[in-house]
Amino acid sequence: MKTLAAVAAMILFFAVGARAETTNDLSDAEIQGRNLARQLADVKPTENFTNTGTLKIKDAKGKNSEILIKFLVVIKATNWLSIYEGVETNSETGDKLRIIHQESLANKYAIVHVCGSGTTLLQLDDWGVSPLSDEAEMTMPFCQSDFWFADLGLEFFHWPEQKLLKKEVKRSRGCSVLESTNPEPSTNGYSRVVSWIDNDGGGIVQAFAYDARGKLLKEFYPKDFEKVNGQWQVQEMEMINDQTGSRTRLEFDLKK
Repeated sequence: MKTLAAVAAMILFFAVGARAETTNDLSDAEIQGRNLARQLADVKPTENFTNTGTLKIKDAKGKNSEILIKFLVVIKATNWLSIYEGVETNSETGDKLRIIHQESLANKYAIVHVCGSGTTLLQLDDWGVSPLSDEAEMTMPFCQSDFWFADLGLEFFHWPEQKLLKKEVKRSRGCSVLESTNPEPSTNGYSRVVSWIDNDGGGIVQAFAYDARGKLLKEFYPKDFEKVNGQWQVQEMEMINDQTGSRTRLEFDLKK
């Protein structure tokens, strides 16, 4: 699942301090949950690649808009980068998001807001901005869509509290149900995320995110898997905001 793994880059586990914590006081479900999160974190892309696609947004008022997307994965000696660039079709405004992934370390995010500069990607070392430093910043929307920066980095897999709830069939796939809990959620952030992980492919079948009050906030659904050049790739992902009624589809242009 080359694209699926990279789309958020299915990425790191949690910070070094969390890995050093003893497991003596953890239940079997918590140990299994942490192990599953670690397995997801270890899915590193094997090669550089570039993809394109479209964000199709229907906002809370029912207005539709489209954002052209470029997505890159760049493998470096000690880490790998996911780069998302979105530019609104008619206004040439949007966002450029860079996520640096490194084993045993937290993700690093940097964002550049684009105004009339077209779709040319910035050079990797030419960002000139301070990285995002807290959860409130990472819960900002990418290109005004329902995907937050933290969603694209799958930040909930980094949280220290992980628990395997059960195994069940969901959307015709055998799944492990993983609950990720945020010990200190921000006012506008997630308090927990429940993910259904495909037992065979390791991808997310669906995920539900809950707000700081424990109310369902968002639903995430990858859709339409295809095998391209021997690799499983996801054609489309949808994020639904249950509290505002807005929704965003991210459709990829699969290269065959």
